[in-house]
Amino acid sequence: MKNYKFQNATKIIFGRGMEKCVGEEILPYGKKVLFHHYGDEFILNSKIYRTVQESMKNVNLEIFELTGVQPNPVLSKVKEGIEICKKEKIDFILALGGGSVIDSAKAIGLGATYDGDVWDHYTKKHVIQTSLPVGVVLTIPATGSESSAGSVITNEKNHIKLLGSNGHSRPVFAIMNPEITYTVPYFSMAVGGVDMMSHVMERYFTNETCVELTDRLCEATLRTIIHNLPRTLKNPMDYAARSEIVFAGNLAHNGLLDCGRVPDWACHFISHILGGFTNLSHGATLSILTPHWMDYVYRSNIEKFAQFAVRVWNEEYNPSDKEETALAGIRCLRNFWKELGVPMTLSEAGVELSEGQMKEIATIVTEDGPVGNLQKLYKEDVFKILKASA
Repeated sequence: MKNYKFQNATKIIFGRGMEKCVGEEILPYGKKVLFHHYGDEFILNSKIYRTVQESMKNVNLEIFELTGVQPNPVLSKVKEGIEICKKEKIDFILALGGGSVIDSAKAIGLGATYDGDVWDHYTKKHVIQTSLPVGVVLTIPATGSESSAGSVITNEKNHIKLLGSNGHSRPVFAIMNPEITYTVPYFSMAVGGVDMMSHVMERYFTNETCVELTDRLCEATLRTIIHNLPRTLKNPMDYAARSEIVFAGNLAHNGLLDCGRVPDWACHFISHILGGFTNLSHGATLSILTPHWMDYVYRSNIEKFAQFAVRVWNEEYNPSDKEETALAGIRCLRNFWKELGVPMTLSEAGVELSEGQMKEIATIVTEDGPVGNLQKLYKEDVFKILKASA
């Protein structure tokens, strides 16, 4: 087990009706709030929007709204929010939405305290040391961004999608009422579940040894998602199943499962760039890439993949053929995602990339060196995974 530091300061406020207290949660931070959300007709006519507005007005907060967030949040919208924050001297940013809104709010919070271009944070040209406080009312359980330090933003000028991680942008609170997620569309919920599972598997597939406790935590989180995600898709108003999924999505990416481990993150690195090129949802790029990544790297640690098959999918361990056990686990994952109806190839998602585009993506992914830790992936490796994913 590696040395580690774990700290997560996000206050989790979980359960029915807890969004009614959002105004009281914001009040200690100031009076001027940037209220950031999608701004589509569905949100504006929803009960949650009215409840959150009323809660803030009840404590006399001054509200400035910023709408129009895209599924892959873009830099231009972030800069629009930064301008409002600086002009109006905003004290607090409230994100009502899922990962896209939350990531956009985090980026705005960082940029509002920085005199330069916030894109410097994502290109790692500058480490921003402060942020406006950000709070979350979660509407889509998927990314775990409600209590993580990371945010992913797309620069639409060059279609580059980058992750920036900064502890200062971790939300100060996250309100998670499973009832709010009842109306999430089927596909969004399905690919959200894929994203959760991917967050766990990026940590699970490690070459680090003596990590039994976090192995078990990862396996329990995966099994919980596997059991409850189909239930939520079949019956959107199953509060018990929704509660498990909302909780699992948060646990998958709040940092606890990293403790003592060396995570991989190759699929996520490739996914971010692929998403910038195709505008596919993050979860859809992961459902396409992950099984092909597994096919490519499982021999690097057959024991871990065999353990995945046995402990997560209840496959029988074959001591005389560990490879077959490992492959059985990969088949189980494929079959589960196929049953959810998420895309398993780029063509299924309606995307066709030329070999030239694949090589360009592979070049961008590996421009700072190989990605991944279970097995280092170089440009040619990434290209082969993309080609297999077509």
